[in-house]
Amino acid sequence: MSAPRSPPIWASRQQPRAASLIPKIELHLHLEGAAPPAFVRGLAGAKSLRLDSIFDAAGNYSYRGFNDFLRVYEAATSVIRGPQDYAALLRAVLEEAAEQGAIYVETFVSPEFCGGADLGAWRDHVAAMSEVAVQMAAQGIDSRAIITPIRHFGPERARASARCAVETASEDGSGWVSGFGLAGDETKGLPKDYAWSFDCAREAGLGLTCHAGEWCGPDRIRSTWRDLGVSRLGHGVRAIGDADLVRDLAEAGVTLEVCPGSNVVLGIYPSIADHPIARLVDAGCRVTVSTDDPPFFHTTLGAEYDALADAFGWAEDEFRQMNLWAAEAAFCDAATRQRLKEKVS
Repeated sequence: MSAPRSPPIWASRQQPRAASLIPKIELHLHLEGAAPPAFVRGLAGAKSLRLDSIFDAAGNYSYRGFNDFLRVYEAATSVIRGPQDYAALLRAVLEEAAEQGAIYVETFVSPEFCGGADLGAWRDHVAAMSEVAVQMAAQGIDSRAIITPIRHFGPERARASARCAVETASEDGSGWVSGFGLAGDETKGLPKDYAWSFDCAREAGLGLTCHAGEWCGPDRIRSTWRDLGVSRLGHGVRAIGDADLVRDLAEAGVTLEVCPGSNVVLGIYPSIADHPIARLVDAGCRVTVSTDDPPFFHTTLGAEYDALADAFGWAEDEFRQMNLWAAEAAFCDAATRQRLKEKVS
């Protein structure tokens, strides 16, 4: 695994350009990983915790190499505890997303970090975050939660998170909990090990996605898609190494939640120009654009759009199509989906 790189040049804050101003739908965003540095500093200060070593002079997250990245990530997210912290975090994340032109965001949330996958504690967290989600929707940015067990915690613990998801699920996608996924180290275990949890979520009407194809190759992507029956894949970019798989994903209409800046910072691809997102589109795949853990990778949703516009000459038509794909793939109710399609068309 390559070491994360220094902040990429495309991520510097600058005057927004046309690509970054269009309405956007983001489907792949980790809630804790999207915690703004200022939010974490404020929360740490309120709790009399010192986290000076994880910030640079400008107040951004700072790390050297992958192990240090993990240290900074864990230190930053360790201060977020309890329903009110998570509610405040969701508000801060959605406010920043709205500033980047997002009108709808799906965020990964794990019951493991919200009360240790205890159902009662999880209900309290969901209630607090759902209240914020309703308030933010009234301000123009809608959101949904994709409940995510942590893969390297193992299949049995995943079942506890699945039960939490089912007990707070919105079968028609109108409530905040509307999706189910799997995050964590995608090289651990086999997709079929988690089939029970995905079957459980499917029966409850939740939309299904799974991280695959960031660090693993085409064989694991195919088994994730087939064994878990997902309609979306988190990242999925390494499918480009298997023409048959790319064709099958395109024909099946599987949506890829692509995070180009994250892939470059983590060393999966050397630059945006070398990223396979354009080749996947040319091959007929449905792709969407997301940020993954934006402040840790020193990027924004608008910066991602501008970087893709620079690298591939994409303009409003290309981004409009990607956002239409995102609206069609979103884990939401029919009325919300129609509203999103009208806004991005």
